Amino acid sequence: MIDMNPVLKSSIYPVLPANLTAIFESVPSEILHRTTEIRLRISQPLLLRSQSGDVMLGNCGQPVQERQQAYLCKPDDIHKSLLLMCQNSIYAFEEELRAGFLTLQGGHRVGVAGQVVFYEGRVKTFKCVSSLNIRLAREVTGCADLIFPYILAGKKILNSLIISPPRCGKTTILRDLARHISTGDARYNFPGAQVGIVDERSEIAACVQGVPSVDLGERVDVLDGCLKAHGMLMLIRSMAPQVIITDELGREEDTEAICEAIHAGTSVITTVHGQSIEDILNRPYVGELIKRLYFHRYIILNDTPQPGTVKEITDAQTGKMLYLLRKGVKICG
Repeated sequence: MIDMNPVLKSSIYPVLPANLTAIFESVPSEILHRTTEIRLRISQPLLLRSQSGDVMLGNCGQPVQERQQAYLCKPDDIHKSLLLMCQNSIYAFEEELRAGFLTLQGGHRVGVAGQVVFYEGRVKTFKCVSSLNIRLAREVTGCADLIFPYILAGKKILNSLIISPPRCGKTTILRDLARHISTGDARYNFPGAQVGIVDERSEIAACVQGVPSVDLGERVDVLDGCLKAHGMLMLIRSMAPQVIITDELGREEDTEAICEAIHAGTSVITTVHGQSIEDILNRPYVGELIKRLYFHRYIILNDTPQPGTVKEITDAQTGKMLYLLRKGVKICG
């Protein structure tokens, strides 16, 4: 289990007002270790979320059962937190806020909700912010160790599709794969490769002012906040990546760009939301990539016993199961 205290002290407490920091500093460590989200809602209990459930916090950081015992977030808590997260200039972060989130140092993402102002069919700004959802990122070095040898063929990375339900660790896995590929791995006589990341939602590299705030290795170039389809083609033309990594395929133009990248000789690692290969086979666009055998490996994740658990790895060309985990027991691989 990751010790979250250093993470909170370095990345989260500096963007919270002193009264909230004091509450969190009194929360029992075993609760903080399990926490995946911190929820702040005006006039609602201060809430910590984890896989094991929600915990309401009292004024002194103690877990409480009843709303009447909980600390209720004030408008000032939200306002001060948002100002700190925006480095006292909400205007400078207006573009990120339009997308509904901010990215903090260390890869933590803050979701924002409230009253929006629409202009010409798009969100222009937030008039009032009433909720903040701080999603805590966890860098888990080595979490892709199991996957790496299955996507390696000599010195070439195989085109791979990671299939995962939401919140099952696919972004964490992508980061570690990027680090593996970029740095190289002497165990497999792999010297490393040039990696391009198209990070449309600023989740993989967690860039702050264009610079990754997580360790991705020394051979990585990132296009942050760029549409996947545009970004993949831009990287191929300008940065000559050997491997492109991106997240959450869905649109027609995304799959067309994947095809172009593969035809250009660039390996691709990407993800899609789903439970299984069959689950996405008949979806528009991404289903066509599967039917036309653009990928070499399918990697299926789940969250049992924990997020990032590899459930299956399949050879996409032959259908052969290379790795299989059932009820915590490895069947093959």
